[in-house]
Amino acid sequence: MTEPPPLLPIPPGQASTAPRQAEERNGLTYLLGRWVPGPGQAEEVVPGIFWVRMGLPFGLDHINLWVIDAGDGWAIVDTGVGLPASKAAWEALLAGPFAAKPVTRVIVTHYHPDHLGMAGWLCRKFDVPLEITRTEYLLARTLILDVRDAPPDEAVAFSVRAGWSEEQVAAMKAKAWGSFGKIISKMPAGFKRLRDGDVLSIGPRRFTVVVGRGHAPEHACLVANDVMISGDQVLPRITSNVSVYPTEPYADPLGDWLESIDRLRAIPNDVLVLPAHNEPFFGLHTRLDQLAADHHGKLQKLEAFCAEPRTAVDCFAALFRKPIGEADYGLATGETVAHLHWLEERGRLKRLKDGSGVDRFIRT
Repeated sequence: MTEPPPLLPIPPGQASTAPRQAEERNGLTYLLGRWVPGPGQAEEVVPGIFWVRMGLPFGLDHINLWVIDAGDGWAIVDTGVGLPASKAAWEALLAGPFAAKPVTRVIVTHYHPDHLGMAGWLCRKFDVPLEITRTEYLLARTLILDVRDAPPDEAVAFSVRAGWSEEQVAAMKAKAWGSFGKIISKMPAGFKRLRDGDVLSIGPRRFTVVVGRGHAPEHACLVANDVMISGDQVLPRITSNVSVYPTEPYADPLGDWLESIDRLRAIPNDVLVLPAHNEPFFGLHTRLDQLAADHHGKLQKLEAFCAEPRTAVDCFAALFRKPIGEADYGLATGETVAHLHWLEERGRLKRLKDGSGVDRFIRT
């Protein structure tokens, strides 16, 4: 299938007037035309819910944020990364499309910096609590505090077990540890807890909190009759990273992820999905099927590849289409280990340890 042309910015003064022709891509239906909000702009995707897009300084260059008309104010869902450019973007929005009313709620789907980064600044500016699940709040606070001159021994051992070279391990040891807090504005010292099954009344809609796991430990999706704000739990054109990290080195996040896919199928298929990346779409169940099939396909390839003992680094060749560069080594390691752990937990791979601290996996 030919990839469509890139989205265009909304012309100045034409927010909320984008054409609404249907567009079919890879089994999903996009109804928002070819427009995307530019800096300082907001696009009303359904009555009372506005789409904002902010830039990111990562490989993935944008995040979608959602602003809901709450009647007496605005409810913001996700906030952008904690950098001056994001602050400037919010200031333009709050002086422009959202100037008529104050922000009355700040809701964050999960702890990653592109979602949580500006939450503290917004909460202080409008004197409102941060609404987030407990695990995501506590994990963010933990990571912000974990700053060291060198990585902990446990993190080094994690990389050694994965099969990193001596040169890569030495380079890792030479770097400081704990950059998470550098792109998070000062977090509130307390929070308002979101729980699975909670119902949030925001304007005329009642959103049910549906927790997904795997990409993050307690990711909150917001589901109303007509829309689902999915954060990173369901994305239309990319697959969310599901990784094992040194903080929980023997975890099975892919098991959590696949269980969450099954659970999310209880949400009606006809909701408009508002994701954190790419564009809003219809076809929730189709996308869930695609995500599950993608991971099960990778697991089959990985199991076959481990007919001989393989390290996690060896397994890059089975999971990724392109060679992994140094900038992506950590993410690739975490994602590969997640797939190996899923197979190991279900008795399909066996872990072999050697005297050098390297783990290898072989098919049982």
